[in-house]
Amino acid sequence: QVQLVESGGGLVQGGGSLRLSCAASGLTFSAYAMAWFRQTPGRDREFVAAINWSGRPNYSDSVKGRFTISRDNAKNAAYLQVSGLKPDDTAVYYCAARLRIATYQPHDYSYWGQGTQVTVSS
Repeated sequence: QVQLVESGGGLVQGGGSLRLSCAASGLTFSAYAMAWFRQTPGRDREFVAAINWSGRPNYSDSVKGRFTISRDNAKNAAYLQVSGLKPDDTAVYYCAARLRIATYQPHDYSYWGQGTQVTVSS
């Protein structure tokens, strides 16, 4: 079965950086768009960044210039380099996958990981 496993979250001071990883198994990884969403309690899941099967990235306006999404098809992995972190970036970050083309909508994604917590202190 398909599994997505996130790692790399943690507690970081404002302005700091982290590298989130998403390890995928059970799917033809190169055929899938990969995305990162985030969620805080009481709020809807929010689009952060995505990368198409072809490698084209997209970002939300709130993270553009601070976050970088990438993928390594040889390792079946996607990454999110998060920099210039702010307290408002505190959330559980989820990795998601859907065939070929990324979208901004959570309901378009077929597979989800369990999430990794990112906490940014001020």
